[in-house]
This record gives sequence, C-alpha cells and structure tokens, in this order.
Amino acid sequence: MQGLLNDWRRTNYASECTPEIAGSDITIMGWVHEIRDFGGIMFVIIRDVTGRVQVTAPSKKVDEKIMEELREFRKESVVAIKGLVQEAGKAPNGVEIIPKEVKVLNLANQPLPMDPTEKVKAGIDTRLDSRFLDIRKENVSAIFKIKGQMFHTIRDYFYDNGFYEINTPKLVASATEGGTELFPITYFEKEAFLGQSPQLYKQMMMAAGMDKVFEIGQIFRAEEHDTLRHLNEAVSIDAEASFADDEDVMKILNDMLINVLKDVNENCADELAVLGHELEVPKGDFPVVTYDEAVDIVNSKDVPMEWGEDLSREAEKALGDTMGGFYFLTRWPSEIKPFYVMPVEGEEQYSHAFDLMYNNLELSSGATRVHQYDLLVKQIEERGLNPAGFGSYLKAFEYGMPPHAGWGVGADRLTMVLTGAENIRECVLFPRDRHRLTP
Repeated sequence: MQGLLNDWRRTNYASECTPEIAGSDITIMGWVHEIRDFGGIMFVIIRDVTGRVQVTAPSKKVDEKIMEELREFRKESVVAIKGLVQEAGKAPNGVEIIPKEVKVLNLANQPLPMDPTEKVKAGIDTRLDSRFLDIRKENVSAIFKIKGQMFHTIRDYFYDNGFYEINTPKLVASATEGGTELFPITYFEKEAFLGQSPQLYKQMMMAAGMDKVFEIGQIFRAEEHDTLRHLNEAVSIDAEASFADDEDVMKILNDMLINVLKDVNENCADELAVLGHELEVPKGDFPVVTYDEAVDIVNSKDVPMEWGEDLSREAEKALGDTMGGFYFLTRWPSEIKPFYVMPVEGEEQYSHAFDLMYNNLELSSGATRVHQYDLLVKQIEERGLNPAGFGSYLKAFEYGMPPHAGWGVGADRLTMVLTGAENIRECVLFPRDRHRLTP
C-alpha cells in the first residue's frame, strides 16, 4: 500500500550527506522543499529536521519510471529516496543524490495555505493559523531548537546544583497573588481558577524540607494585553531555595543565565547563524541598580515617574537605554510587591525584591519571602485580602518554615533574548493571547 514504510528505513539525515560519504548508497526521508524540472534533468530539494539535500535526476542516468515518479511529487509532500551520493560543488553540503528508488509516503494537498519557502511572504496571523507549516521554515524551527537547548541547559544547571524538580497544580481555588487577572473555570460544583504562578506551592515545599526546588510549567494571566511581549498562557521557570535571601538567589539566576548563553552559543551555532543573531556572554555578575536610582534615571530622560509607581513601558525603555544588557533592579517599594515579599528591616517602605531586566524587557521577578506567620497574615490583610482564602498555604508557616527566597523567569521572553525575536508569539509553538485560542 502506498504510504507505508514497509522495509524502508532512513539511513542518513540531510546534514549527514557530505563529500565524506560520496560513493555510498543511502536512504533519505523528508519533505519536498522545491522541484525544478528542466526536461532532461530534474532537481528536487529534500528537507528534514537537520537541513536540505539535493536529489539530481538526469534522464540519461535515471530510469524513466523514476523520472515519472519524481514528476508526480508535490511541494511539502513526504517522500523517501534511495540513491547514490556523489560530489556536487554547487549543491547543499557539496553533494547530490542520484535516485535509484523513490517512495511517496504522503502527498500534500495543493495549494498550500502558506509558502514555507517564503517566496511569498505571510503575515503573523496567517503563519500562526498554519503553524505546522510555518515551523517547517528553517528560521522558525531554529527558534524552537534554541528554546529546547535552553530548557536542557537550565534543567542540567538545577540538577547539578542540588535542586529537586517539582510539579504543582494548575487548577487552584484562589488567586496566588490577589487581583482579578484570573481565568475562572467550572470545577464540578465549585469555581476554580487557572494558576497564575506556582509561588505558594514552592514556598510550601520549603516547609516540607525539600530545601531547593524548581519547576518549569505553564502559568495563566487573564490580563487584556495586546503587545509584542505579553501572552495569556506562558511558560515560567521557577526556583525557590531555603536558608537563602534575595542576594543568594540573584547569584543563582545570574550564573544560570550565563550558563545558558554559553551553552546556546556552543550547541546552537548553526541556528544562531540562520537567525543572524549573536549572543554576547557577560563576564561576572550583572550590574545592579536600585529602584531609587531607576526613578532618577527615568526622570532624567524626561519620562515622568513618581516614587512608588511600577515602571511604565516608557520608563522601562528609558532605563534600558541607559543600562543595556542584563541588570538587576532591586529594593522595590513594598507596597507594589506581593504580600509574601519580605520588607527591609527598619526601612519597611523598601522590600527585598528584585527584577532581572534585559535592555527594556523584564525577564524575572524574585525576592526574599516572608517566612514568619504573623507578618505574612498582616501583609495579606494590608493588601485587602482575606487570610481565610489562604488557609492551606498559611498552615505551612505555623510548623517550621525556614527563611527562603526565589524567583520566576519568563521562558518565552528569555527565548526572545536568545533568538533576537521581537514578537513573543514567534517563541511559542501555539500562542494564546486575548485573540487566539486555536490552533
């Protein structure tokens, strides 16, 4: 039956078709990227996950039956080809394959909803509507190869530094941080919400004696943003450590990101080249600017900002233009930080909170957490919240909660930094924003 593999199996990927294997018979499998038929000779470019290879079929060397089969190919169809590798200086990788047998595994319908060769450019909405085709493009798949390497490196870093991986619920009974930016759902006879953050569960793991934990998972925010840097479903990289403060976990974050930058440079050089993006690896610790200093910098750029305000988009840009690269923003006003953030002793208007910025993009927020039950209840009440809604969480603070600190990093925003993407939707396989719920 047409389309079955039967005894056909791939022997080589496109990237493995090099002059070193000239003279070998191989089997390749992939998608038909381009077809050029000049009558007496045909050229078919086959693409797989590693790159492209050229199939060359001169009518004088190839059976007429194979020539006919090649002429039935359609762009983006899935095919398998057995043939002889020979050197060809102008072809991809410096080789071409002279076909001996061909097999169509799945014919693609025509016309295509978009052109993966990008001879006809498509807008972001058209691309996202046919994302499976969009990701076939070399520059798009490069983003997700880099993102995958990023996660690999981050997990290795956590494991190498004594962190335990956890998985926390994404269905919750109440808000993590207060506020109304929640997606309500029907949970049997009750109302529940999609989780904004694993924050409260991470802290409960500190009381459980897990010492250092991390999680990589989805978070949901029902904010009505419509920007190039916000989504309503995102991936967060979260870490929490016992017997540590904000400076300790800032150091962990600093070193982890330098590790990621080095590893992506080393292992994704081809993908970075496809994207035309260069990664500079900072040396040592990232610069630190306090909130007070940031207010002065922003105002000096003729962007009005009052003490106690969060950074507006204009303020972020003014600060980023001054600082550049990675930098920490510390000593935030307590009143604009969540209830679980530790205030500075003797200067309670300030908190042990920090953000990690890259130019004008916020990548991470973190802090020393409140570990004293009475202070935590007091801060919950001061923010107009009801402690009764946090009963399970607060219980963990009554029976031996150690001092602790942690942070969360937006994985999709970090991918923007690693790839040079300007729209966060480029860095998510199937993005969810206020307008998009499919595919």
